[in-house]
Amino acid sequence: MELTYKFGRGNWRTIEEGQEREWLMGNGIGGYSGQTIINSGFRSFHAYLVASLNPPVERYAVFTRTQEQVILNGKEYDLTAQTYVNENKNGQHYLNRFTFDSVPTYYYQVEDVELSKTIAMEYGHNTVAVCYEVKTGGQKATLNIVPLFNFRGAGATSERQELNFEMNLADQVLTLVPAGFEEMSIKFFASKGTYIDRKLRPTSMATPNYLIEENHYYEFDNRNGSRGLDNHYTPYDLVVELEPHTTTKFYLKCTVEELDERDGFEIVKNYRERANQLMDQSGYEDALALNLVKAADHFVVKRESTGLKTILAGFPWFTDWGRDTMIAFEGLTLCTKRFEEAREILESFVRYLKDGLVPNVFPDKGSEPGYNTVDASLWYIHAVYQYLAYTGQESDYHFVESVLFEKMKEIIKAYREGTAFSIGMDEDGLIHAGDGLDQVTWMDVRVGDFVVTPRHGKPVEINALWYNALCIMSELSLKFGQVNNEYEELAVRVKESFNARFWNEETQCLNDVVDIDDAKVRPNQIYAVSLPFTMLSEEKELKVVEKVYQELYATYGLRSLSFKDPEYKRQYIGKLLTRDCAYHMGTTWGFLIGGFISAYCKVHRHDKAAIRSAKMMCEVFEDHLHDGCINGIAEIFDGEFAATSRGCFTQAWSVGEVLRAYTVDVLPYLD
Repeated sequence: MELTYKFGRGNWRTIEEGQEREWLMGNGIGGYSGQTIINSGFRSFHAYLVASLNPPVERYAVFTRTQEQVILNGKEYDLTAQTYVNENKNGQHYLNRFTFDSVPTYYYQVEDVELSKTIAMEYGHNTVAVCYEVKTGGQKATLNIVPLFNFRGAGATSERQELNFEMNLADQVLTLVPAGFEEMSIKFFASKGTYIDRKLRPTSMATPNYLIEENHYYEFDNRNGSRGLDNHYTPYDLVVELEPHTTTKFYLKCTVEELDERDGFEIVKNYRERANQLMDQSGYEDALALNLVKAADHFVVKRESTGLKTILAGFPWFTDWGRDTMIAFEGLTLCTKRFEEAREILESFVRYLKDGLVPNVFPDKGSEPGYNTVDASLWYIHAVYQYLAYTGQESDYHFVESVLFEKMKEIIKAYREGTAFSIGMDEDGLIHAGDGLDQVTWMDVRVGDFVVTPRHGKPVEINALWYNALCIMSELSLKFGQVNNEYEELAVRVKESFNARFWNEETQCLNDVVDIDDAKVRPNQIYAVSLPFTMLSEEKELKVVEKVYQELYATYGLRSLSFKDPEYKRQYIGKLLTRDCAYHMGTTWGFLIGGFISAYCKVHRHDKAAIRSAKMMCEVFEDHLHDGCINGIAEIFDGEFAATSRGCFTQAWSVGEVLRAYTVDVLPYLD
């Protein structure tokens, strides 16, 4: 596997085919740049600059993209690729190649004119650069560039009448102030070219309004139940005259911040260099691991409200959630050796601990955090333990003891005595959670008053995490000189109760929930095998792994429900209600593959045959990294023939868990 993804014309024989692959760059504060490999808008989340106005949230699409026309001897070649309501523009016919290392580059050929376009974000800033290199042949050429602007929430669409801007052009800088947002200004700079006011173009009943690029049709949005129609503001053309036998380089820059003098090509260089530094820091030589290190970077961002790092759950629409953060934590920060950022993340979440619960949603603009999760706090304790396992310095133990450990003790105390959302310990030592309309496990879909997967009672993964947390607390208590056997004693009771209550002789695996018994075969039981501290006999662990492999393994993850179950949903597609009802009822989840690979290798004692199989389970993702979002791993896939990515096109815990499993359970055991 190479570190640079390369695509040619065979990938865009039709515009529909070309739109199925897309790319993304993050800016470290929640903003991003993303488009398809043919430079077309396929979904309403696509834009060269989606700015995060309150990092890492409040994402606004402000600079959609550029469209280019090459004019030779009076003939215009339109490089625009886009689907509209009643037509397509097929500019991909002039696209020879697309590459993506850490930044995307488009390579066009028109007669003897060669044009490349590279896009990059400025890390830590809501700024994007578009860099051009144009080589002409034996004739003079004109390059016409049309920048498309907007100001709307990422994922929304704009009606024509909503595209109102106060505009100013001075010294190659175009400034746009959206109506009703006087404190906001979009600044666009061109290092070369002449601005031509599109209002000067003649219009009639038969010609378009040149100030508006109308009726973009987003196939992705439409197939999910939306209209998928959008409009963009196009006030100016940028015209660049090109002499024969010359190579011309210039750049465009767009920002919602103060416009500095940093060269666009420097922004591209810096973005690439940063990616290379992260790969060097990780210490891996394996291409798959290194590509995942680059993919991991997009999710680790700064949060304005805390001043510390956090983890975004997924692009293009998710924010930072406690559960997702803690599950992705090891892969994204520890396997990549980003230990300082790992400390910040642990500190940021524990600041908002309330009644023993780690927040599932952070506060923004005066809002209160959300705490509707039973597993985030237990995953938090696991994350702290893994942090120490990777770092192991006395200074790290001191940090945990002085800053985190008392909070960790609060978690255990709250779970023992009872806390919000009906979370608490019964006499048997096991944890129950949820009641009524509560949705507190990761299978959390509720549609109005309809709870799709209630899981009220004692969920299997929660009690596996509970036992794991108790063992961790016992070990750390001894390390910190707090000799107290209560954690160890309770762990013994939990182990006995777990084995008595959860094993199902009929299915030869673990029940998903007990008390309100649910014997459905689900993937949650895999954590009773994969975590550092587990409760089952080796024989039962093997049977769990075998059952999960037989009924739930689906190449790019695990199904959320056995395909043999009468309630199994084969596809995740259609309107929101239909998708919600399939979300945890058969849909394949990418992140679950991590726990499965760890468990699979464990029960087979990391023997050569198991490692070969596990290696293949990881390497199949090399194909996926070329599909969907380039160098990303999707949130979910269909249950039946898991091939088409669904949900968020790149997801933190999917990337993190594949990277963790590959670097922890596979690479060290290869000959």
